[in-house]
Amino acid sequence: MERREIADVEGVVPLPGALELLQALPLERWAIVTSCTRALASVRIGAAGLPKPKHLITATDVKHGKPDPEPYLAGARILAEPASECIVIEDAPAGIRAGKAAGARVLALRTTASDAELEQAGADWIVNDCADLFRNSSAAGEEFLLFGLRTKESGGSL
Repeated sequence: MERREIADVEGVVPLPGALELLQALPLERWAIVTSCTRALASVRIGAAGLPKPKHLITATDVKHGKPDPEPYLAGARILAEPASECIVIEDAPAGIRAGKAAGARVLALRTTASDAELEQAGADWIVNDCADLFRNSSAAGEEFLLFGLRTKESGGSL
């Protein structure tokens, strides 16, 4: 089955804003944590045209997958940061639960799950996609990841 998934890259595209977000972040400051195998992840990352991550945690690297916190704890460890200082960007309820169980804050993306499912899983914030995210810095040199929130009046939710 995985061989078929690896061969089938038709329609694999990055979410809006994903490429721009990853290009704006220093390579050593982010990781991809995925439930697929390392081989499948590498093929899909390449097919989507995303930058090759310096840090990649896959099902191949952990004993317990999402919703267990192990994948995100491994991601935090490889970044040399406590999970509480990490922001997980997730679109699946199981991944949201894993991020929260690891102690991270979770930004959920509206892809396949409803807002109610994302909220029930524990998402701290919900946005449409990565195009709602941007990096900014202060005069003091501090870096911030900012996101735009739509109010209920404008069709989104907080």
